[in-house]
Amino acid sequence: MNRRLARSGISIVAVIAAFIVLWEGYKLVWTALGWEIPVSPDNRTMPHTWDILLTLFRPAQRNGPPLILVEALAALMTLREAFVGFVVGGAIGFGLGVLFVRSRTSERAFMPYVVASQTVPILAIAPMVVVWGGRLDIPQWLTISIIAAYLTFFPVVINTLRGLRSPQPTAMELMRSYASSPRETLWKLQVPAAMPYIFTALKVSAAASVIGAIVGELPAGFRGGLGRDLLQFSQQFTAAPEKLFAAVLIAGLAGMLFVGLVTLAEHRWVAASRRQGSEITRVPA
Repeated sequence: MNRRLARSGISIVAVIAAFIVLWEGYKLVWTALGWEIPVSPDNRTMPHTWDILLTLFRPAQRNGPPLILVEALAALMTLREAFVGFVVGGAIGFGLGVLFVRSRTSERAFMPYVVASQTVPILAIAPMVVVWGGRLDIPQWLTISIIAAYLTFFPVVINTLRGLRSPQPTAMELMRSYASSPRETLWKLQVPAAMPYIFTALKVSAAASVIGAIVGELPAGFRGGLGRDLLQFSQQFTAAPEKLFAAVLIAGLAGMLFVGLVTLAEHRWVAASRRQGSEITRVPA
């Protein structure tokens, strides 16, 4: 586990270093040659990477706290909304996957609507959810979590359905020969077989939930989250582009943190499953 984490850390650092080299190399070469296509290399369009990092440690406002502290608190607020939406959307997605496996009629009836729901742009859904939530006196941050759940449930539905159907027919026949009930077959055979598929969906959904929370904060006018800061800094881009890039950096790190936690949970589950399997197959002396 420690070696795997070390390799992952080295890979992340290497990618960041390569990105910095490409960014600064682009600015250097394009400036020397006087090129402005596809992106102008001037500091108002592409600030230096060190200027972006230094901006994080400067006050966000006059006599205010450093920008990194402001954005860290905003990221925590956004992650709270994303986590609630992630849990709710994941539970709904898993429940629908189980329902569709147990009932072909339900799958034929509802799956087209599940797929169609993802063709509606989130920018169209978010304002409606915010307005409805306000009329029902739902807390604003919880309304944003509903938007995050909307982006979360679909990958979980699809991968849960695929995973629950992944056991071999012979394994299903064996469970039936032991007179196992459908519930026992589900939890003892199908769910363990589906966990790799589900964790894959959860990693996708973790990133999607952060995006949903950020997008949901915009029409809600929610103060304190990353969405509001990204909107504000985008309006100030021509005067202070470093702030927008810094906010985007923090948003990206928040998403990576969330996905990393889900990946860590996956590794723990895999390790526990292997230990359990070794105990079952161990022959007593």
